[in-house]
Amino acid sequence: MENVQKLNHKFEAIAWGAFFIWWGITELFPSLPDGMGAVGIGLILLGLNAARSLNGIPASGFTTTLGILALVLGGLELARPVLHLPFELPVFAICLIVIGMVFLAREFGRIRTE
Repeated sequence: MENVQKLNHKFEAIAWGAFFIWWGITELFPSLPDGMGAVGIGLILLGLNAARSLNGIPASGFTTTLGILALVLGGLELARPVLHLPFELPVFAICLIVIGMVFLAREFGRIRTE
């Protein structure tokens, strides 16, 4: 059990390091397309959970959800010039609402099982 916790801690440290490096890269190079930062963060979070799963550690539903939402947000930002939507899609606000709904659904699910 202790080895699993140490391995999970190492995975989290690597993911945090990658997160801050990626964030720094996106700040240093503002010419990167809008959405690249979110796509990178989504890949880092999903990579963290893939590494956990491949090593017999349960994936975190929270970081998996955040990773998927970051990929969706980044993908929509990258596709904005191609989509030519007649309105501005408030992607970030939608992602915040979805995250809040996930929290509420998980908590209500726990209340019903108690």
